[in-house]
This record gives sequence, structure tokens and C-alpha cells, in this order.
Amino acid sequence: MRTLDTSLSEILSLPGVLGAALVDAVTGLTYGAVGEWEGTGGGIELSDLTGLLAERLNQAGATGELESVIITSRRRHHVTQVVERRGDAVLLTTVLDRERTNLALAMRQIAERAGEVLA
Repeated sequence: MRTLDTSLSEILSLPGVLGAALVDAVTGLTYGAVGEWEGTGGGIELSDLTGLLAERLNQAGATGELESVIITSRRRHHVTQVVERRGDAVLLTTVLDRERTNLALAMRQIAERAGEVLA
């Protein structure tokens, strides 16, 4: 069985990925983090933000669960993907260098590895 740090480090090896973390979607507890994730705020803020976005989407009539949140700044993309599991979901969040990353490709590669992080 692989460790969480090993799985997150593999995500860190993707082109343009600067940092990654796995956070409990309900409590905000950070299970593990690698790279330049620490400067983005904490797990509690991330879980609060995704919870608020999901709530507002549902109020606006969107059906289904929130899948991902992308925040883009001039230098970075912050991509958070909801990873379903037995019990509460977790959030796989990554920080990407905007100049070195194809956002669509990075999202696909991260999504492919999301399940591996929990394995």
C-alpha cells in the first residue's frame, strides 16, 4: 500500500504542479500536503469555500454534487477536486504554475490520480 505522501508527490511531478494537498471536505483537516500548498490558506478555509459554493449552486438550481473549483490568478491556477469515498468526501487541491500548465490537461491528469491518492 502506498503512503499518502508518495501519492501526493506523484501529483507534484506533473508538469506545472507546484503543490498539492488532501483535505477533509467537512472538517478541513489536512491529511497531507507537498510543495507550495501551505501559502494558499488552510484546509478549514478550503472546506468552507467549497461547502459555500456547493450550497449556492444548489440554491441556484444546479443539481448533483460539486465536482471541482478552479480559481485563476495572474500567475497560478488553484484547482480543487472533490473525491468521493465511503463517508465524507475529501478535497484534492493543487497549485499550478499558469505559464507552465495546460489547465485542461492538468485537470485530467489530476483527476486520474485522485483515486490513487486514497488507495
